[in-house]
Amino acid sequence: MFKEIVILCAVVGVLALPKEEKKDRIYERELSDKEHFENEHHNPEYDHEAFLGADAKTFDSLPPEESKRRLGLIVDKIDNNKDGFVSREELKDWIRFTQKRYIAEDVNRQWKSQNPDDADKVNWDTYEEMVYGFLKNMDPVEAEKEHENGFSYKNMMKRDRRRWAIADQDQDDALTKEEFSNFLHPEESDHMRDVVVLETMEDIDKDKDGKVSLKEYIGDMYRTEEGEEEPEWVKGERDQFNTYRDKDGDGFMDEEEVKNWILPQDFDHAEAEARHLIYEADNDADEQLTKDEVLNKYDIFVGSQATDFGEALNRHDEF
Repeated sequence: MFKEIVILCAVVGVLALPKEEKKDRIYERELSDKEHFENEHHNPEYDHEAFLGADAKTFDSLPPEESKRRLGLIVDKIDNNKDGFVSREELKDWIRFTQKRYIAEDVNRQWKSQNPDDADKVNWDTYEEMVYGFLKNMDPVEAEKEHENGFSYKNMMKRDRRRWAIADQDQDDALTKEEFSNFLHPEESDHMRDVVVLETMEDIDKDKDGKVSLKEYIGDMYRTEEGEEEPEWVKGERDQFNTYRDKDGDGFMDEEEVKNWILPQDFDHAEAEARHLIYEADNDADEQLTKDEVLNKYDIFVGSQATDFGEALNRHDEF
């Protein structure tokens, strides 16, 4: 039960990360957790995860011959029109597919959990009972501790109720699987994005003045302790706030500026990565890749032993 609740919290980042970690609220985020450039040098591990999926796995014992064989099968899948070439569009579509696959798997897992009878829809009362039913018997002392810690399952339930109503497009208080997907991952649906911004504002805007100050922005990512020196990335985030986040320079982010921050529309990571991979492997400079060109640079796409390999390479039914 608590597992499902934590998953829902993770969708909008309402659970605080440990102090030493950086909380990232950007939804159109980088294709990999790795830095694309380290000390001005290209980091190939970024490409591995971008090409093979964010939830890459390590294949410590997979030899180069086997990784090449499996990569060749993936190239066949990427080549949608079966013309023997991987175009930039096909590569971009594949990169997007690997990044979104985890969402589909998460929806399928939770749909089965909340809908064991495989009905066409799940109504709110059923969902509330399965996820939040424990609140009916919650010890008052424990409930009070929740508020003291700044976290409340009751508040989370109210937030979920509001999000449920927005996802419920036909207003029958029951969600189809598609509506349920929008409920779990509102950042993926245009008509749900405003609630993502609203929830983010509720989390960060501590003084409830309808805008986010620099202090609130940094405080959402990092909690300083007296006498402790800030990490370099915190200083960088201060510059980011002043230079890019606070576009009108009034010292705050309003809702539109928060939306531009967490749901950026001005950069296509998949497009940029597809261009980069073609540049790295396209020997004849025809702006498309043959299977041989990909396999000749297999280390760029899947790496070598002890490198992160993608979920795609671990799906035995595909090979």
